[in-house]
Amino acid sequence: MIRSIAVPVLPGVSPFELGVLCDVFGIDRSEQGLPTYDFRVCGMRPGEPLPTKTGFDLVPKYGFDAMDDADVIAMSAGTVRHEYPEELLVAMRAGVERGALVISMCSGAFALGAAGLLDGRACTTHWMYADDLQRAYPKTRVDPDVLYVCDGPVWTSAGTAAGIDLCLHLVRERQGTAVARAIARRMVMPPQRSGGQKQYIETPIPLRGSPTLEPLLTWMVAHLDQQMTVPLLAERAHMSARTFARRFQAETGTTPHDWMTAQRVLLARQLLEGSDLTVDAISVRAGFGNAAALRHHFGIRVGTTPQAYRETFRVSQRSA
Repeated sequence: MIRSIAVPVLPGVSPFELGVLCDVFGIDRSEQGLPTYDFRVCGMRPGEPLPTKTGFDLVPKYGFDAMDDADVIAMSAGTVRHEYPEELLVAMRAGVERGALVISMCSGAFALGAAGLLDGRACTTHWMYADDLQRAYPKTRVDPDVLYVCDGPVWTSAGTAAGIDLCLHLVRERQGTAVARAIARRMVMPPQRSGGQKQYIETPIPLRGSPTLEPLLTWMVAHLDQQMTVPLLAERAHMSARTFARRFQAETGTTPHDWMTAQRVLLARQLLEGSDLTVDAISVRAGFGNAAALRHHFGIRVGTTPQAYRETFRVSQRSA
């Protein structure tokens, strides 16, 4: 059961992620028969204006001591810091020790890491920050591909809208599917999204930085619909197959097959977003040969199906 949610905010807080927490937990929906929550936005100095990331101030009503008995402590996203207020870190650690749930939205995971709450746990954050989070807190295991991670009493979400997924999952786990669906309906959101962060990551085709193989890589990208074997590619590069495989690994950091597969998936993504070709036609154009092979590799590398990806990103283009 969730009764109270405390949301600590710092200068540079991101309004969207804070707004997600406000929308899910801070709005009185009792007229629908839905639960209400004791919702507390907490600052170091309650009553004093605090600057957000987008040029306006907010005024927290509560101090950090309002976290002391909250069922959920939700760290919103904001400016990533090298240091966080000790009072905040102590309150989050104490929350876990007394059985509260501590969650983070997007870059809020860095505050959880500073409190030591990610040590030995899996977590996530926005894919743009994933490497930085892993370097800053090497005892954690950062998964940049998922929308959220629940590891014991510490839950983390990926970027921006993934915070909605985490909040609805929390409601679903603690108060049931019916409550989560009703809140999602009010927010005009699906109660549970499929796929993960991988479908939102822009994957460039690396052509530069390969002094020996750059002409061949350029040719490969232009002919992804053709069948390519290591012997044929080696012959085109005027090398033995063994030398070619070794040089390819050294210059690209991966194998020829893995590199080609990644570029074929990227081409398929571009065609799904920007063309009306069928999935079967795209599978041929991208060099997979058939839709089953495309779905297999697409699922592994993007974390969703080609059709679901198209529905998401074609809609985004039309409404942009």
